[in-house]
Amino acid sequence: MSKRRKLAVGLIGYNFMGKAHSNAWRQAPRFFDLPADVRMKTICGRHAGAVRKAQVQLGWESAATDWREVVADPEIDIIDIVTPNDSHAEIAIAAACAGKAILCEKPLGVSVAEGGAMLAAVRKARVVHMVCHNYRRIPAIALAKQMIEQGELGDRIYHYRARYAQDWIADPKFPLVWRLQSQIAGSGAHGDINAHIIDLGRYLLGEFREVCATMETFVKERPLTAGSRKRGKVTVDDAVTTIGRFRSGALVNLEATRFAPGRKNSIAIEINGNGGSLVFDFEEMNRLRFYDAREPEERRGFRDILVTEPQHPYVGSWWPPGHVLGYEHTFVHTIADFVSAVAAGKSVQPTFEDGLRNQQVLEAISESARSKQWVRVLKSPPTILSE
Repeated sequence: MSKRRKLAVGLIGYNFMGKAHSNAWRQAPRFFDLPADVRMKTICGRHAGAVRKAQVQLGWESAATDWREVVADPEIDIIDIVTPNDSHAEIAIAAACAGKAILCEKPLGVSVAEGGAMLAAVRKARVVHMVCHNYRRIPAIALAKQMIEQGELGDRIYHYRARYAQDWIADPKFPLVWRLQSQIAGSGAHGDINAHIIDLGRYLLGEFREVCATMETFVKERPLTAGSRKRGKVTVDDAVTTIGRFRSGALVNLEATRFAPGRKNSIAIEINGNGGSLVFDFEEMNRLRFYDAREPEERRGFRDILVTEPQHPYVGSWWPPGHVLGYEHTFVHTIADFVSAVAAGKSVQPTFEDGLRNQQVLEAISESARSKQWVRVLKSPPTILSE
């Protein structure tokens, strides 16, 4: 009998996303029949005391303060990147050169150029690579994709409307954290949350063709730290609104804002086709609403699908019907699919190419907001990225 493979993981970063990913690495092997075991070997962060505390709390074998040591560790098979956006490219390229499989938080980088370099590196190294767009793996979203592909909305899609709304920086006294600094984050609500609903649009309906957008920074200056009298300039957007078209001709309407009081993490999506409509709201993430326009008129109306049946995507590995899932499960599903791909040496979506295509849409939207004109999205990645 052959010895079961064990994949050792190095996690770079330990705060909010570090907690979400750590939980997923721990839980995925317990609920999914994975083709390899997972070893949570090293967690890494810049501050020794904080990362050692995270090591104990989150269940890692060891802690490190230099990501280069983690990448160079010959025992580590996978590098998971959950750092601020400006460091994604450097870490991912080094990990690819070291022959590691890579999972990277979104956005892939802070520019198309960075994304292109990252994709070139993983292709040259022939390592498995994935961007963590965890919302693709909400069971209701995965079910929506199945329904669209099976023609349940008809053979023509008219509209994709998506709004991602939060309120965590609506208070002007909130301090100037890294997500509000363009040199670190790249952009604000745009790259942070608009990236998710762009990716969901691509996942569900295909590639974007053209966009027209506007952005706004409502609070121009903020305290440097909580309670500080010293202030610094906010250099990212607070909100972005976009209209556009997919290559299929379907119309796009996107809004991303971190200035929606009362909205903590609302993702509202509606898709309309000539055969019906689908509606999803992350605040009720276990439900998908479906309108079938082909039913007899007297029976038409939106109906709820409670996405907790064992035949629904991912749900069979969890609880009995009606026992709902939560935010953390989307990361567990992501890790389960990624581990299976690494063990098999196969590609798993969304790949770094998906991340680059997302970055192309993000940059087209940014250019449109600057120029106040329609901008066409690049049709394909740069030719240097070909095999």
